Amino acid sequence: MTVIVGMLMVTGAILGGYLIEHGNVAILLNPPELLIIFGAAIGSLIVGSPKKVVKGVIASLSSIMKEGGATKTEYLEMLSLLFIVFSKVRKEGLISIEQDVEEPEKSPMFSKYKSVISNQHAMRFICDNLKVIITTNMPPHELADLLDIDIEANAHEEMLPAMAIQKMGDALPGFGIVAAVLGVVLTMEKISEPPTVLGHSIGSALVGTFLGVLLCYGFVGPIATNLELKAKEGEIIFYVIKTALVAFVGGAAPQIAVESGRRAIPGHERPTFSELEAAVRK
Repeated sequence: MTVIVGMLMVTGAILGGYLIEHGNVAILLNPPELLIIFGAAIGSLIVGSPKKVVKGVIASLSSIMKEGGATKTEYLEMLSLLFIVFSKVRKEGLISIEQDVEEPEKSPMFSKYKSVISNQHAMRFICDNLKVIITTNMPPHELADLLDIDIEANAHEEMLPAMAIQKMGDALPGFGIVAAVLGVVLTMEKISEPPTVLGHSIGSALVGTFLGVLLCYGFVGPIATNLELKAKEGEIIFYVIKTALVAFVGGAAPQIAVESGRRAIPGHERPTFSELEAAVRK
């Protein structure tokens, strides 16, 4: 909803100021220049991006209207699941969770937490690293380094759509100038026409520059920033999991391990100590 409000504010402020000065809105609606700018920009995106990045851009556009990162409830469910896993390992040994991490969707322990199961990246991160803990005797500091590598690789992949859209946005003012130059070329063909005709033609040509700059800084650039910030918010849950896993492998009790994970959650979404205690008691 905030994205729609922001876009309406950008459009309203620019058109409102233009109308106050008695501008003609009809001249801004120039389909040929929009075709030139948008078509060239999308073409440049396709030329400059591998196929998987183009698919990622298309897929990521649906997330613009959604909230980024995990909610307090989702963090609580994640920490509750980790508490159950750690408690079972402490009581029954690492082998007791082997089948759970192999098929988490079929595990009674994992399937209780729908928000965790639905987050495929986080679920895979938990299971892959629990398998490492089961099959190796890796010291906590080496496990932390391994988890950092995993998080960094995932973060890089999540950032690619935002980077590609930002590159496309940076090109929009240039394509606006291209559209304006083409408009001037057409104007020169009318050099013998009266000043009123030439003035209208030159004004239409300059709309290309206006549209390119507006689309870059008013819409496409902010969309890229939106996706970038959401990608960064999405990283937090991996650091929460990492902190809890490393603490547990280092010898911390299940309650202390998940409390360590809680401390990695930003303040605005972090559950209180009492809320986490009540959740794990369930």
